[in-house]
Amino acid sequence: MGRGDVRTRHSRSRRTARRIGAAIAALGVLLAAPGPGHAAGQPPSYRFPDGVQDVSGGAKNTDGPVLKADTAYRSVIKPGGKLYFQLILDGENDAYASAVALPGPAGAKLAYGDSIKVSLQDAHGEDCDSQRRSIGSAQYPHPIAAYAYRALRKSLSTCQEPGTYYMVVERESDATSTPSDWGLDLSYTTEPTRSGAGPSTAPSGWSSASPAPQDATPRRAHGGTGFHDATALSQGQWKDAIRPGETLFYRVPLDWGRQLFASGGLGSVSAAKDGYIGTALSLQLYNPARGFVSGASAPYDGKQKEAALDPLAPVAYENRYSTTDETSAMRVSGSYYLAVSLSPEVGQTFGNAPYDLTLRLTVRGEATAGPAYAGRAPDFGAGGSSAGDSTMKLVAALGIGTGTVLVAGLGVWTLVARRRAAAPGPQGFGPPSAW
Repeated sequence: MGRGDVRTRHSRSRRTARRIGAAIAALGVLLAAPGPGHAAGQPPSYRFPDGVQDVSGGAKNTDGPVLKADTAYRSVIKPGGKLYFQLILDGENDAYASAVALPGPAGAKLAYGDSIKVSLQDAHGEDCDSQRRSIGSAQYPHPIAAYAYRALRKSLSTCQEPGTYYMVVERESDATSTPSDWGLDLSYTTEPTRSGAGPSTAPSGWSSASPAPQDATPRRAHGGTGFHDATALSQGQWKDAIRPGETLFYRVPLDWGRQLFASGGLGSVSAAKDGYIGTALSLQLYNPARGFVSGASAPYDGKQKEAALDPLAPVAYENRYSTTDETSAMRVSGSYYLAVSLSPEVGQTFGNAPYDLTLRLTVRGEATAGPAYAGRAPDFGAGGSSAGDSTMKLVAALGIGTGTVLVAGLGVWTLVARRRAAAPGPQGFGPPSAW
């Protein structure tokens, strides 16, 4: 080895050492700084992915901007607003257009019927599909999502031609509700049609029996702020902590043929207090295309309470032919999202400290082969890029050869990832004045 090679090797070693040192110094700064959301006692903001594009909806269909598939968009809708967005669809793929509404700011007054509606319309103004999601009995700011789809079927006479389609997002607000803007997380994705003929009726006869109690020791996890940084969970019991007014997101990968049972429990308070919150804990399940599947809620009086989703159909392509919305939504394999919200009234009545949250997930059934798609099978399983994912990529970038340092720092990196996930980053959605 020549002297030039030795100098090069030493130079690389020094650069690697400097990168590691700088990273460790940055870790110290991050760990010392309190999380912005939790420092003020407020839940962290909804986190958008890096590279999200800001877009303004049109007041009429011809003014709507064109959206691209599998791209994240951020927008705003006013009370009573109606926005148009254009989608260019072919004649070979189904399409799903979704909108996540982000009511705010914290403390805003909302009514049962405050809602968001998503419609997908063809060039003739015909609805291909629509879905409305309301705030419901959990009348406080928390994310709600709705979707609409274009299905290519020989039995249908509308929305079958390629061309320009329109995603229409409408907001309905009660006169007594806080007249603030709502943020929107918009996207659409496509799914190839099935190759050849196949069953056109939904399966029936699946088991609805409650799963047996789990005796395994709960594992710890911390939920994300939204769909893009949702924490992946597998079957079992999971422990977390949730603050009043907070919504935590988790994703559960489900293959074809798999059936999910899910429940969430809220722990008791240490000191007895009088009070009762009718809709304290709320569970909402969404499919991989962000379509609403099912929901459940539980009251709270300071004692432990649990909310459980109704038994769901196993994931099957043919579920889309069901006349029941809950079954029809279990139509694609991939990550199913569980959003768990805690009412701010719980904090006002029983204290603002974090509350123990236990999630119980049971997945039944054997994984089966999926449909024979006419094109490339859609990837609904990625679930977005979380802060933790980004952190681990940075760990890899620092150098595989520095094994001792990396292993010693894994615990620190994990703490940083959790803190970053808990804090509202530059891509978070907060009150309009904070954008």
